Amino acid sequence: MKFIKYAFSLCLFTLIAISCADDDNIDFVENITAPTNVSAAVSVTQDNTGVVTITPLAEGAVSYNVNYGDGSEEETGITPGNGAEHIYEEGTYEALITAVSVNGLTTTVTQSIVVSFKAPENLVVTIENDAAISKQVNLSAMADFATMYEVYFGESTDETPMVLNLEETISYQYAEAGTYTIKVIAKSAAIETTEYSEEFVVTAILQPLTGAPVPYRAQADVVSIYSDAYTDPNPIDYYPNWGQTTTYTQIDVEGDNIIQYGDITYQGIDFNSVAVDASGMEFIHVDVWTADADFDTKMSPISAGPNETAITLELNENQWTSFDIPLSTFTDQNPAVDFSDIIQFKFEGAPSGSGTIFIDNLYFYKESVSGVSGVLPLTFDGGFTLDQFDGGGTSVIANPDSNGNTSANVLELVKGAGQPWAGSKVTIPTPFNFSSSTTVTAKVWSPRAGLNLLMKFEDSAPWPNTTATAEITATTTLANQWETLTFDFTGVDMAVEFYNVVLIMDNGTVGDGSANYTIYVDDISSNPMLTFEPEYTLDQFDGGGTSVIANPDSSGNTSANVLELVKGAGQPWAGSKITVPTRFDFTAGTTITAKVWSPRAGLNLLMKFEDSTPWPNTIATAEVTATTTLVNQWETLTFNFSGVDTSIDFFNIVLIMDNGTQGDGTANYTIYVDDIAQN
Repeated sequence: MKFIKYAFSLCLFTLIAISCADDDNIDFVENITAPTNVSAAVSVTQDNTGVVTITPLAEGAVSYNVNYGDGSEEETGITPGNGAEHIYEEGTYEALITAVSVNGLTTTVTQSIVVSFKAPENLVVTIENDAAISKQVNLSAMADFATMYEVYFGESTDETPMVLNLEETISYQYAEAGTYTIKVIAKSAAIETTEYSEEFVVTAILQPLTGAPVPYRAQADVVSIYSDAYTDPNPIDYYPNWGQTTTYTQIDVEGDNIIQYGDITYQGIDFNSVAVDASGMEFIHVDVWTADADFDTKMSPISAGPNETAITLELNENQWTSFDIPLSTFTDQNPAVDFSDIIQFKFEGAPSGSGTIFIDNLYFYKESVSGVSGVLPLTFDGGFTLDQFDGGGTSVIANPDSNGNTSANVLELVKGAGQPWAGSKVTIPTPFNFSSSTTVTAKVWSPRAGLNLLMKFEDSAPWPNTTATAEITATTTLANQWETLTFDFTGVDMAVEFYNVVLIMDNGTVGDGSANYTIYVDDISSNPMLTFEPEYTLDQFDGGGTSVIANPDSSGNTSANVLELVKGAGQPWAGSKITVPTRFDFTAGTTITAKVWSPRAGLNLLMKFEDSTPWPNTIATAEVTATTTLVNQWETLTFNFSGVDTSIDFFNIVLIMDNGTQGDGTANYTIYVDDIAQN
């Protein structure tokens, strides 16, 4: 894959060079930066000859130089995809790899070369099941005199070995759990190798490792069927005898009780002749987890008659999937379900009974007209997910210029020093619809006139099998202000379901991550319209930075988007503020939890709530601080606001990390926050 990538880079450079020959315009060269991600693949022949092949790798390089580190003549002008061959004496060397860009800028790194004519000794192999990814093993190896390792994971008889370099860990995901013979061959420059093999049991994660999302709605707005957060009906039978072969178990995950229906064909929940009246509710909520790939379940509320309507719940493997289903889905059918007289629920799986599901937080609810319902939790998932590629940066931030665009939040796009095609992608859960119009407009704020913004729509197929529209480019005419750009997609294939909009600024030119390559986009006018307006606004003060970004670590938190907080070199109290349109209501509970990802244990996160009065007359709660205990992973922090004055209308959450210490804007002062919830 790397060879293809760098070969393509060379082809792109060739095309640019031909184009420049036609019009003598080489202004773009001034914007090209030095090569990045410089490394080298090193292979040593196993014949006691000391022949070593060094294949340089980098992004943005058109040629390479190699200093072998043994006093011999330097090899120059190596083209991407090719290697340099050299004969070493036995020993350890520090080679210098220099990558050269099209405008002559260079980047140099050191590469250790070990040449030993001894067979590897003291081979130690570590194999572990991944704690979070089902059926994945992680493997590392160490041996004296080894230069590399070949690893066979034993899933097929004709497999190609994976190459493991020194001081690396490789991962492999099996199709099925079971016992496999894993073999590691340690190689040096000697003909003789050293082997290790082990019968290893690969395990599948068969149940959730974390509890379902914590419900946040007030009890008064809920009629619960099964949830630790609410009062469930009594009597109720979660495993009535309907002649099914499904198994039933109630398990505990992180203190959260969860129903497990194993080998499910069908399974009922029976209220034992005491009907539930949910006529005042508007939705059904349920959280479902499965370890089975491509497995869906059906759910049916059943009223007296019996009258029932099934809806298919499309599940995501190895993660909780949450559903909020309008009751009209069931009342618009014939016969209609009567929600004033619900007597049972039914879940269905495959007729063969080959799947298992886990269920939590099954309840009816209505949207509250005031108070905390509809405000918490703050999940930062606004009906879309954000992504970037090859040097692009994508986030939702507070609108930096309300003159000409009054939106509170906008999309920020940054083009860094990656590939010339670096860009951003916005994905929505339902396809874009071009049937009413093929003209798309977008509000764009650019630092300069003449900036070219490319837009295209793509289906959901992974690259390189993606189906895309034509690439339409519009050019800014204003600097440092909002304007509306128009993109004409006449002729678009209406039969294709497009879920993604891709945006690339100045395609063909490498960005530098500066203000000159930072733009803001809003109100992409299509069907549906993308406004980037969640149910809250973001702000920061005295050196704090606040934005919504794509979740950088889905292990332990599967949310697509999260809140990024950065403490810069401002005041010691620099922080962030979130404002919601309806007041927070503490009558339902004074304990607030939040998922937090921190770069270090011992980071103190201060939380307080404020009313809408401008500072310095603001009325605030006590400042409650929680401390992180984990490094580079998600954990849940708890903030106790006992004694809060519930008569005050609080509209703002303030967050300050390490209050009293000045930040520096680095990764050490960057955290991620999600799912701020009330308990």
